[in-house]
Amino acid sequence: MKRLIEILIFFLAMTTAPPSVERATIRLNAQPEFLLRNAAAPSIDSAEQNALQISSDIQSRHMPFGALIDPIFSSPYSNRIIGYTRAGDSAIWTGHYLAAEAFRYRVTKSPEALENVKNAIFTIKSLVDVTGNNLLARCFIPVNWRFAQSIIDEEEHHGIYQGRLAGKDYYWVGNTSRDQYTGVFFGLGVAYDMIEDEKLREAISGLVTRMLDYLIDHNWSVLMPQGFISTTFIARFDQRLNFLQVGQRVHPGRFSATYQVYRFLDSGSVAAPIAFDLLSDHKSYFKFNLNAITFYNLIRLEPDGFFRKLYMTSYNLMRRTTDDHRNAHFNMIDRGLRGADLRRDSETVDLLLQWLSRSRRDQWVDWRVDSKYQVCGNDRACDPLPIEDRIRTDFLWQRSPYMLYGGGYGRIESAGIDFILPYWMARYYGVIKN
Repeated sequence: MKRLIEILIFFLAMTTAPPSVERATIRLNAQPEFLLRNAAAPSIDSAEQNALQISSDIQSRHMPFGALIDPIFSSPYSNRIIGYTRAGDSAIWTGHYLAAEAFRYRVTKSPEALENVKNAIFTIKSLVDVTGNNLLARCFIPVNWRFAQSIIDEEEHHGIYQGRLAGKDYYWVGNTSRDQYTGVFFGLGVAYDMIEDEKLREAISGLVTRMLDYLIDHNWSVLMPQGFISTTFIARFDQRLNFLQVGQRVHPGRFSATYQVYRFLDSGSVAAPIAFDLLSDHKSYFKFNLNAITFYNLIRLEPDGFFRKLYMTSYNLMRRTTDDHRNAHFNMIDRGLRGADLRRDSETVDLLLQWLSRSRRDQWVDWRVDSKYQVCGNDRACDPLPIEDRIRTDFLWQRSPYMLYGGGYGRIESAGIDFILPYWMARYYGVIKN
């Protein structure tokens, strides 16, 4: 009877309330038990089981043919999938997922984690193969897939093209952005060092080489089939150096000299785009995730010396802005670059436990209609919100901690990479000991 009353209230709100009240009602209602997998007092002892379950869910619901996308359910109270969404960011999150599973394998030596790494690398290869010219696609989907139309309708503004993989026809999503390349290089760079398997390393080296050759040959710009530029790295000295740093690591004979030339010419300019991004600590917050994963490989692969100190100066400039944002992902990047810090590392554990109390469905959150938090502007709180009250989104750590409202109707499930990536990094760096 209680469940029936909740459902009736939900549909009444959907049909009668104005938008702000309607969605706030969804937030304030008690959540169905299956939406909160570990709502009852999550503990660090249960964190690994949660991480493993999330990986299993990703395999069963978020990677129907390899590329990572998010399912749409028929209602907030249903597990019946009626479509898929967020294909435009499939490449970046596949890269993050690859990094997460690579850290997991290094910590646990799990055959399942190794298989997930292999599949993610193969998926990234397919994202490069499907375009026919070593351009990275945002996503690819089989032409005859029953949910293809929902992706086409949503991503048409990015451009839908056709290609072939293993003799089969696929659609691929274009207008590839810097985000997608940055996420993929992040994952490949991590996996190369976490997985001591020569065949996988050869596969990673081949992929990095193909993508880097494409970018260098096209003057660090990405061209769509019609000839227009979808994005360019010309002014992103940090990202270019990061890609070349990864290239030098996986194929030194091909890219070491090139990296050293670019490092000599561009290292002094790395701080410029970072300083521009710091003009706002709230708007376009995803930029800080891109910067963090860029610095991770750029700095950790750089030997001690002048250039590493120069890179760290730019990184520290950004870190001084984000270090109080209560961001577990950024904290783990910082651990990897600067070593142990008791306050930060303890905070990271606490943040991960708070994450486990969140729903992975995209219920609408709107704190503008509530006096719980002090407001400093139309869309931001004065202080970072607690993890459990932040918006439900694809990757929590790329969303501003000050954001007062956002989400959807509780029908889209996020993959949970925002838990498994910082969790397995925390295990790898000894922040969480098993």
